[in-house]
Amino acid sequence: MGKSYRFREEIVLGDLAFEVTGDTVSELCTAAALAVIEAMVDPLSVETNWTKEVRLSEANIEDLFFEWLNAIVYVKDTDGVVFHDVRVAVSRDSEKNLWHLDGTLIGDRVDVTRQALRTDVKAVTKHLYEVRQKEAGWYAHVVLDV
Repeated sequence: MGKSYRFREEIVLGDLAFEVTGDTVSELCTAAALAVIEAMVDPLSVETNWTKEVRLSEANIEDLFFEWLNAIVYVKDTDGVVFHDVRVAVSRDSEKNLWHLDGTLIGDRVDVTRQALRTDVKAVTKHLYEVRQKEAGWYAHVVLDV
């Protein structure tokens, strides 16, 4: 199955919805990050002169996934950047009952003369939000406030 994402225009009006799949939680988080990035900018128009490490821990995967996607939006706003790519590794500490995410955002400062900017994503919402494990991997449904 691999990782994938698909925008769901028939689900919401005025916002942007997508569903995402991955064989692993890391793939799910990677594909979702790529969907958020794609909503904001054509990633091929963004240089790779800037990186930022993001480390998160949460007790459940739903909260970790949500915090990860909102971290992308937060970094975009606070650092004035857009993204070309992302790397994500998710692990689970069974003893402490925690999920851990180590992510790297790769991109560049916003430059309207060089980048194909799309939508200003304001936040990830809990509207129709879903993350679950399926027989053949992981699935999530996300609505972005734009």
